Amino acid sequence: MLKRSIVLIQLFLLLLSGTGFAQRTNSCGFIIPPKQLFKSQFQSVYEAKEIVDDILDSVKWSENFRLQEKNGMNNAYATIINRIRYIIYDNDFLENLDDYANTKWASISVLAHEMGHHYYNHVVNGQGSTIPTEIEADFFSGYAMQKEGATLEQSLAAMKAIASDKASSTHPGKNDRLAAITRGWNAAKNHAGANPNNTNSNPFPSTTATTTNPPKTNPSTNTTPTIPTSPNTPSNTDVNADPNTDMSWIGLSMQSSRNEVVYLSDDGKNFQEATIPAGQTFFFKFEIYQYGWLRMKYYNGYRIYKLFHGKDYSIIWNRRTKNWSVVEIPE
Repeated sequence: MLKRSIVLIQLFLLLLSGTGFAQRTNSCGFIIPPKQLFKSQFQSVYEAKEIVDDILDSVKWSENFRLQEKNGMNNAYATIINRIRYIIYDNDFLENLDDYANTKWASISVLAHEMGHHYYNHVVNGQGSTIPTEIEADFFSGYAMQKEGATLEQSLAAMKAIASDKASSTHPGKNDRLAAITRGWNAAKNHAGANPNNTNSNPFPSTTATTTNPPKTNPSTNTTPTIPTSPNTPSNTDVNADPNTDMSWIGLSMQSSRNEVVYLSDDGKNFQEATIPAGQTFFFKFEIYQYGWLRMKYYNGYRIYKLFHGKDYSIIWNRRTKNWSVVEIPE
């Protein structure tokens, strides 16, 4: 009878923990995993310094940051304090994550993600998280995990467990983050055995990551849309593509007798000016996802439209509202 009562109490505690856990997220938008109530079949081997050193060796990079443990915050993040780079981490949070995801690789991938922020100098400008920088750090994480010997599924375990399904103004949604990790993992696999000092054969240059503008890992991590110099000029990322025949490009036309200026963005925050020539179709692609944003003046402010690759759009004048409107051209 006593044994049965103990089991019932344990089940109640597990259910109670799961209910509270579903409501809690940290400042990065990650779901906070529940605390370990009982020892799981998986024994975590998380040791921050050793793991970081292994990752540094695997990507041929000299450390430019310090580690600092700070339990109780349920998070890990990259920062600069008094001109010194840090990765601040909650060891309990990472241990709980390993237990929740049932793999030691969960905490390792989180550390690799924060290392990616320092590798690409994301914290230097003090602007905080953005969708492009998070995607880039996710790419780094996938690359480092493959180099460490993790399978693709193990590399994705943490993000599958705690990432939010929906994107925020600062962080991508789960599917986009999983895609970025997968790209990084595949890039490392494809470059296995390559000379790490040859930047033409490795996504990561031989550097200590102290430069102001380090090279991008992948064309998909650029922060501005790819815009050809003329309606018939293909993108630099795909020199053989003809936007007139390649239906993955976005075609944007404007019903105006003069050139008109619009604003395009990959992340919905940083917009790039683009001119649509009168009487011509303007072709372009977004780089981070298969979609992006168009901003146009609307009354005394702006209106933002979401555009998708493989679609064509027309900007027309609405005589009732006295504003421009964007409509999708049916196939």
